[in-house]
Amino acid sequence: MSEFAGVPSGPRKGGLLRVLAAMSGGVDSAVAAARAAEAGHEVTGVHLALSANPQSFRTGARGCCTIEDSRDARRAADVIGIPFYVWDLAERFREDVVEDFVTEYAAGRTPNPCLRCNEKIKFAALLDKALALGFDAVCTGHYARIVTRDDGSRELHRADDHAKDQSYVLGVLDERQLAHAMFPLGDTHTTKDEIRGEAERRGLAVARKPDSHDICFIADGDTQGFLAKRLGTAEGDIVDESGRRLGTHTGAYGFTVGQRKGLRLGVPAPDGKPRFVLDISPVNNTVTVGPAEALEVIALTGIKPRWCGEPPAGPGSYTAQLRAHGDDVPVTAELVSDELRVRFEEPVRGVAPGQAVVLYDGSRVVGSATIASTQRARDTASAGSGA
Repeated sequence: MSEFAGVPSGPRKGGLLRVLAAMSGGVDSAVAAARAAEAGHEVTGVHLALSANPQSFRTGARGCCTIEDSRDARRAADVIGIPFYVWDLAERFREDVVEDFVTEYAAGRTPNPCLRCNEKIKFAALLDKALALGFDAVCTGHYARIVTRDDGSRELHRADDHAKDQSYVLGVLDERQLAHAMFPLGDTHTTKDEIRGEAERRGLAVARKPDSHDICFIADGDTQGFLAKRLGTAEGDIVDESGRRLGTHTGAYGFTVGQRKGLRLGVPAPDGKPRFVLDISPVNNTVTVGPAEALEVIALTGIKPRWCGEPPAGPGSYTAQLRAHGDDVPVTAELVSDELRVRFEEPVRGVAPGQAVVLYDGSRVVGSATIASTQRARDTASAGSGA
């Protein structure tokens, strides 16, 4: 295998490409664009306008896609010396990411909008437009690596620095999308401070700009408030595993499996221990809570699998990641028809339908699926005892 800074090998002389660099206005995407240009590629910067009514300024480290962000991206492009454009993808983003997010919560599931944005916006809508205009690749500031095999096929791998690795949110990319992706930061063995230092040496004013976090289209971080405006309020019951009413809520969509804070229960648990959200039922608007051990999951079923290459044949041993900053856990997995069946070697907690499970073979990303259902350890034990 060979790799060259996450750059696809194209037909142009010397392997140099026409590259469209997605520039968010942050430091990572600016440094990625600068590295691509420094490597000799013909780079054009583009900022994606994803909000129909963008704010003028960011709120600290929250949100993105403001007018300030587009100006920061433009200034970075000027310093790098590359052409720059703003593309309006607000309507596509609303349909494919924001509305999907609201619909999933309304159905009692917990989506990851960053995966959906990578799948539907950056490496679908943006990539399709880039290819139609004659570009060879889309460049982003994600921390992940692309390895080119001897036969020319490409693999997605974790970043060399696992602390910054973002391959989980890229696990939805298929072989075609990987063939036109570029991640210049993926082989970086440096701290974020060193990336900022590189930006300063390059004269990029975004060097000390705070990283954005949380959900980019919910600038104030109030997910429940955002959903309440979209879905309205509907009082329902919070119950224990026996169905005993412990309290009320104003919308089941405001909870996620594994949640501990914000339950506001007036009745303490008999054992005095904290309670967690176990299940969310949008049909009767009920939230079920219980002890931490009731969250232990031994298996799951994933739907809508996407493979970063050829699908696995037969059962195999892998590691799995269940959230963006989660740990690797050993699993066995098998594709049965169009469903991914995953079994954990040891029980894990806080697995919610709607999340993504991403499979790894060492550092290589095998693929991902959306969690549709889980099998709890307690339920299996009860069935085995005949209870």
